[in-house]
Amino acid sequence: MPDAPRTCDTAPDLVNFKFPLPHLKDALKRKRKIRIVAIGSSSTAGEGHIVPYACRLELALRDRFHGRMIDVLNRGIGGQEAPSELSRFEPDVIDEIPSLVIWQVGTNAVFRLGEFSFDDVEASIATGLDWLADLPIDVVLMDLQYTTGVIAPVMNPDIKFAEDMVSRISIVAEKAGVNVFRRFALMKRWSVDGHVPMSELIDPTDNDKLHMSDWATGCMTQALYGAINQALAAEGVT
Repeated sequence: MPDAPRTCDTAPDLVNFKFPLPHLKDALKRKRKIRIVAIGSSSTAGEGHIVPYACRLELALRDRFHGRMIDVLNRGIGGQEAPSELSRFEPDVIDEIPSLVIWQVGTNAVFRLGEFSFDDVEASIATGLDWLADLPIDVVLMDLQYTTGVIAPVMNPDIKFAEDMVSRISIVAEKAGVNVFRRFALMKRWSVDGHVPMSELIDPTDNDKLHMSDWATGCMTQALYGAINQALAAEGVT
C-alpha cells in the first residue's frame, strides 16, 4: 500500500494574525468582486512544476466565500527583493485596488548574500508599508522559507543571516501595525519539532535547495488561509 499523505500541521499558535483585517472584512460584506495582490519573488511567482501559493489560496477563499469572485493576483517576479518590488508598487499593487496585499520579502537578501543590503531591504519594506498605510488595504508580510538555501546560504552557510532578516521583518511590521505570516517559524517547527526531513520541504528538482516542495507549499497555504479565516471570523465574517 502507498504511504499515507503526511499530516499538515498549520500551527495556528504560530501563524495566526495579531491585527484584524478590516478592509478585507468590509469588502467581503459589501462587494462581490474582491482582489488580493500577492507580490514578491519566486516564492510568490512559483518555480518549476509547483503550483504557487497564490493560486491555491484563491481556490480556498472562493470555496469558503461562495457567491464572491475573489481573485488573488500573482505579482511575483523571481530574483527580486523589496527595493525592486517597491519600484513596481504603483502598477502592480496600488492600481489594482486590492483589499489585501500579501508581500513576501527577505528571501533573496539571504540566499544571495551580499547582493542586497539588509538595511536597504528593511528600509524599503518600511517605505512600502508607509505608502499603503493611508489606503483602504490590509497588509500581510510573509517572511522567509525554512529551506537549505535560506538557512545555510552558499555565500556564508550560517542561519544567523536568515534569523536576522526574520527579526527585521517582524520589527518593521510591528512598527507599522501590520501582520506577519511567520513562514520561517512554521517550517522550522515542521523540521525541528515535527521531524519532517528537509528533503520533503524542498522541491526535489531545485538544485539550489531554495524553493518549497509541493507538500510544503500546500501546507503553508492551508496555514495562511487559516490565519486569514481566523482574523475574519473574529470580526464576525461568516
